[in-house]
Amino acid sequence: MTGPLIVLTAGGTGGHLFPAEALANVLKAAGARVVLATDKRANAYAGSFPADEIIEILSATPSGRSPLQMAKAAFVLGRGTLSAMRSLRRLRPAAVVGFGGYPTVPPVMAASLLGIPTVIHEANAVMGRANRLLARRASMVATGFKAIKGIPNSAGRTLHTGNPIRPAVLEASKVAYPSLPVNGTLRLLVVGGSQGARVMSDVVPPTIECLSPGERSRIAVCQQARGEDLERVRAQYGRLGISFEAEPFFKDLPRRMAEAHLVVARSGASTVAELAVIGRPSILVPLPGAIDQDQAANARTLGDLGAAIVLPQSEFTPERLAAEIGAYLREPDRLTRAAAAAHSASITDAAERLAQAVLQLASPDKKEKNL
Repeated sequence: MTGPLIVLTAGGTGGHLFPAEALANVLKAAGARVVLATDKRANAYAGSFPADEIIEILSATPSGRSPLQMAKAAFVLGRGTLSAMRSLRRLRPAAVVGFGGYPTVPPVMAASLLGIPTVIHEANAVMGRANRLLARRASMVATGFKAIKGIPNSAGRTLHTGNPIRPAVLEASKVAYPSLPVNGTLRLLVVGGSQGARVMSDVVPPTIECLSPGERSRIAVCQQARGEDLERVRAQYGRLGISFEAEPFFKDLPRRMAEAHLVVARSGASTVAELAVIGRPSILVPLPGAIDQDQAANARTLGDLGAAIVLPQSEFTPERLAAEIGAYLREPDRLTRAAAAAHSASITDAAERLAQAVLQLASPDKKEKNL
């Protein structure tokens, strides 16, 4: 017997696609068929995403204050919704699951109009604008954090599942925290989210220069840097004579996170969830200027536990970062305690929880699925 067909839809960045990928793996293992609906940015993931079919969705982001720009975006989203309705009529899915970002609006809206059960998953601690728009029409709202802000009162039933985690991250979570020995080398991982972050290239190399020669000799850096920043970052580290790797992208990032003593990063929902599951201390620099301040809220979930130091970007200076790293070098036990605190926030079965809820919604007359 052929399993139900579930359409997953997500914006074309890792923060949206990674949780969708994790859910897709569990759904496929349970016998379901999976179709991914996303935008053209996701072409890089097409070869690895476990979908039977990938559909490109026409979408736009209604940003800015220009009424003309807003009208154009609304028009494009309307066209995308009509196109999604045609695709859904062809596919006849049992449910549609959205993971945030405006590319999810046309498929989820189309499913609602066609009477197909819908689920939206909000990964952040503050609900994003696209999900707020869709929440009122969703059959269910699943959340990555236990308490999130911005859910409309008229939203569908809410269920806390946690943020689905990719298999590579779950594999990396098996690596015990590599406690830093006295006078040992601190392995520092620096990442800036799926799009990179120039501020990391601007701040971290001068930070290492701010350390004393003795401290500097105990640092090994692995850093994600934008292509346009790569050569200057490499040149700065080369001049300092430290052990380093710098690349625009690391395909094995979960493994590198597991090997790190300390992670300096943005605080997107996927990053925060992966830090918790793998159990690594961090210094988090939320993306500034965001309308919803979702990254700041995400970061506080680890900061309040003592698992992370949260630095607003205005305070993220070479001097401040050098002081924090120097303190960890002098008191390595603080890193071990922070790693344990991070791990205490982990939810490793979020994809299974979400899959179970989706399959029950898709087949309300059937018994609970064993995943």
